[in-house]
Amino acid sequence: MRISILGGAGFIGTNLIMSLMRNTSNEILAVDQSEDYFNRQIKAPNVQLRECQFHKETDFKKLLAAQEVVYHLISTNNPSSSNHNIGKDIAENILISINILEACAANHVKKVIFISSGGTVYGDKAVCPIKENASTNPINTYGIQKLTIEKLFYLYHRMHGLEYSIIRLANPYGPYQRPDGKLGVVTTFLYKALKNEVLTVYGDGKVIRDYIYIDDAVDGVIRIANSERDDRVFNLGSGKGTSVNQVIHLIQQALGHHVAVRYIANRSVDVPSNVLDITKYRTAFGIKELIPLEKGIKLTLDHLKKEWTDTNV
Repeated sequence: MRISILGGAGFIGTNLIMSLMRNTSNEILAVDQSEDYFNRQIKAPNVQLRECQFHKETDFKKLLAAQEVVYHLISTNNPSSSNHNIGKDIAENILISINILEACAANHVKKVIFISSGGTVYGDKAVCPIKENASTNPINTYGIQKLTIEKLFYLYHRMHGLEYSIIRLANPYGPYQRPDGKLGVVTTFLYKALKNEVLTVYGDGKVIRDYIYIDDAVDGVIRIANSERDDRVFNLGSGKGTSVNQVIHLIQQALGHHVAVRYIANRSVDVPSNVLDITKYRTAFGIKELIPLEKGIKLTLDHLKKEWTDTNV
């Protein structure tokens, strides 16, 4: 299978490539803005790295020629930075996605998989656990752009017969997520705690999120991508809600010592509670058990100690 992963150097992309490249019959084209971004773990005979700037002038038709499956993982912003420059965020991400869809249709790509956001497309009014058919009223531009791109997939399917799957992903965490970045409460807090730094929490720490270990997330993404089911939109998470304060407690248990925490004003882009209903996913693929957060935190901690030399303790 000829597979292209757009945004392949990121956290999800890295883990996705590592899983897909185990099947040596897969020919993987990993695309990102610089070859320097790619992790050394994805170097394999069946993985080709391609440097490409993601903007509206990019020739995606040429880039995706002869590809059978395309994973769309590109986003130029994130939930915490959204609403700062609404016009720029919306224009950049939606125009790029239109060009990708045009290229996929022109190249007769068999299927496109889009990683949407289970944490932002539903907004702050949905009742948890949130089903796929719940109302969608995002409160930040990140969620709006994801939802708009979802609608574009539906349109291109009607216009061109382009097959697709949309995965509304919860909050993934685990190995190969940058611990010194702005995303990922579990990983960034673990890293700071290892360095004996103060954890900064927005609000009172009672915000509830759905956390899924990256191995379970990638397994789910591939299962959905390989499926020929008529269902095109799936929630993918743990189906369990955990507060930020509970995450900190589990981190303290894993480390075996207290962690200093500083609480500051909450952010308008954060919904109070977000837990996904994953019944459709479990029913479709027979999934019963996922890695619990307590175990996932320990696995992530082991990885940080191994890969980030300044945290070896």
